Amino acid sequence: MANSSNSAVPLVGRILMAAIFLISGFFKIMGYSQIVGYAASKGLPLASVAIACAAGAELLGGIAILIGFKTRIAAWVLFLYLIPATLVFHSFWKLQGMEQQDSMIHFLKNLAIMGGLLILAANGPGAYSVDERSAKA
Repeated sequence: MANSSNSAVPLVGRILMAAIFLISGFFKIMGYSQIVGYAASKGLPLASVAIACAAGAELLGGIAILIGFKTRIAAWVLFLYLIPATLVFHSFWKLQGMEQQDSMIHFLKNLAIMGGLLILAANGPGAYSVDERSAKA
């Protein structure tokens, strides 16, 4: 059920959440070969395909969240995407020193984003969204 509140807070939240996915997806495309090399060094199989899929998921999911289109589905897809991404690229338990601390911060950041995505999946995009407009039509 869509949220009929006229609050702009969910819109601001969606803008802030979408930013990380849109920027990350854009940089995956712009630095594709470098990112593929890094992913391969982490043991990711079919790194070139995986990074292309990751960029697509981040860009499409980020846009969907930004405009509030099929928001609950996009939030679930990005939530599920972040599980292996977090475990593969931020496995802080394998590291030591500052590298471990940096990786742990990224791991915890991803957990926080995942929490936000679950809230978005449960509550919907709010009043200022394509989903809300469609529900009223």
